[in-house]
Amino acid sequence: MNDQQTNPGNSVGIVETRLVTLFSEASPLPLDCGKSLGPVQVAYETYGTLNEEGSNAILICHALSGNAHAAGRHHPDDKKVGWWDNYIGPGKPFDTDYFFIISSNNLGGCDGTTGPSSVDPEQGRPYGLRFPLITIADMARLQKALVDHLGIKRLLAVAGGSMGGMIALQWALDYPHMVPASVIIAATPRLTAQNIAFNAVARQAIMADPHFNGGDYYTLESDSSAKPRPESGLALARMMAHITYLSEQGLHERFGRKLQDRESLSYGFETDFAVESYLSYQGSSFVKRFDANSYLYITKAMDYFDPFPDAETTVTRLAGVESRFLVMSFDTDWRFDTSRSKELVRILHRSLKDCTFQEFASPAGHDAFLLPHESYEKSLGAFMLRIWQDVTGGTP
Repeated sequence: MNDQQTNPGNSVGIVETRLVTLFSEASPLPLDCGKSLGPVQVAYETYGTLNEEGSNAILICHALSGNAHAAGRHHPDDKKVGWWDNYIGPGKPFDTDYFFIISSNNLGGCDGTTGPSSVDPEQGRPYGLRFPLITIADMARLQKALVDHLGIKRLLAVAGGSMGGMIALQWALDYPHMVPASVIIAATPRLTAQNIAFNAVARQAIMADPHFNGGDYYTLESDSSAKPRPESGLALARMMAHITYLSEQGLHERFGRKLQDRESLSYGFETDFAVESYLSYQGSSFVKRFDANSYLYITKAMDYFDPFPDAETTVTRLAGVESRFLVMSFDTDWRFDTSRSKELVRILHRSLKDCTFQEFASPAGHDAFLLPHESYEKSLGAFMLRIWQDVTGGTP
């Protein structure tokens, strides 16, 4: 079972995104909000080969704006590799010479998995805001159905950064006998009021766009011309969020107060500084690949995530958890700062769960988990090797 072509070196090579329908109108996916969805399509990629015992499968969970394309390239001329290509492949922490890696686009997304831009079978047009509210647990529930579809009875590990780390934690809680190890990076057991506020402003920017049209901005085949999309609102939301993914140190080192394509100030409202131009580019490029409604739904799911609301619930939820946890953070990440990771570690330790914690120094802020980092890479690889040895008794 392998979606990749053979490729020398440390790349997984040319990969294919596959699509599968897992639920139907007659047998829909149940959601935490009390509603259900069916049919549900899932986009996913796999790297490496599933062994005969089915014991080497690792599920990778992506962050808010990620997708199933975690490693490799879709065609030989593709200049952009998958979002975690630094860490997935031969000789990398998620070593595809030994592990079978699964990566899927989350429920509510816009890269092949059913979301607000998908066609509602009852209406014959995109759901828009008629799409039901979803949770992190709903995302994990759909991933579980995909893992079942692939014939895998037990994963070796579930790993993810940022929102992907939340999903990895959800897996350990909801499917304790299936998850020997959970890798939770640059994440949090719940959003702080500040983070909820960031998400709220981003959603307001999108919904205030004059082209949002109550979420019904999709162009249908019957339309004589393309409908305008809420690109300005989505770009603004992305620009604001992107600031929180970086650090002051990183921004200063990269941009400082450098001017952009000019030698003096404009004394107007033009783009004077390089950092302004950079943010504008991030916003304009983001709207080309992401759906505004998906942004609304996924940020709301993050807001709702709170698996340990009180002491009694915490004890109950962790009672049967079998995972060994690796929790990692970065010192300049202020979106999900190290105190959030330490909060999770304290919760796990109080319930006597096996948990290793590491903080790494990096100027890259929240985005550091995506970037090359020697110490982080070595620690991640060493943990995965220990899990492989302990669970299978083998040595890669």
